Amino acid sequence: MTIKILLTSFQTWLPHQESNSSDDLLSHIEELEFPGISLTFLRQLPVDVDGAKGFAIAKIEELQPHAIICCGMAESRTILTVESCANSYYRSSTLDSTTLAEIESKSERILLKTSVDLEELVAGLAVTEISHDSGKFVCEGLYYQILNYLQSPGSSASLSHHINISCIFVHVPILTPDNLADIVTDFSQIIEKIAALKLLGAEKSGFSKKPDFWV
Repeated sequence: MTIKILLTSFQTWLPHQESNSSDDLLSHIEELEFPGISLTFLRQLPVDVDGAKGFAIAKIEELQPHAIICCGMAESRTILTVESCANSYYRSSTLDSTTLAEIESKSERILLKTSVDLEELVAGLAVTEISHDSGKFVCEGLYYQILNYLQSPGSSASLSHHINISCIFVHVPILTPDNLADIVTDFSQIIEKIAALKLLGAEKSGFSKKPDFWV
């Protein structure tokens, strides 16, 4: 059984940014081989929730992947961070002038959580931690919209797919010669662990141990 995983990245959004580290990371991942895993790349999504959501959901409906790994840049962070949840209040684009104080003052928030066991996912990884703050910007907006799409009753994803589609969001720090190897290694293991989770879920009656690529 081949596990299909969709990976997404963003464009840049500020003048000083020569590239988006999430897209830089996916360019390195594209060069690697993952036996038993089929990766589809949806790179350089627009930094706009509605635009990014449109491209992502169209690709999900076309591909019907087993899992989705969304990626975004976190310039202030130094390690990979896997986001546990997404909030319904966020700035929707670079033109959205809503302040963080205004966002945080909202009382009727909806919080959606990933179905993936993140404690198990990050166990043993060298430069990856769990985060509970997706940033209140387009990264959080896309994550929220995809989780909402996947978890909504009656969506084409829930009706037509025998295996529930899992989704996580990974924030990527600026890549440097010093951290590149560790980050690529950890992210590769995240891909393999997600695939193993989906494989075990699909074939649980036939597996007595975890696949060889589980670390």
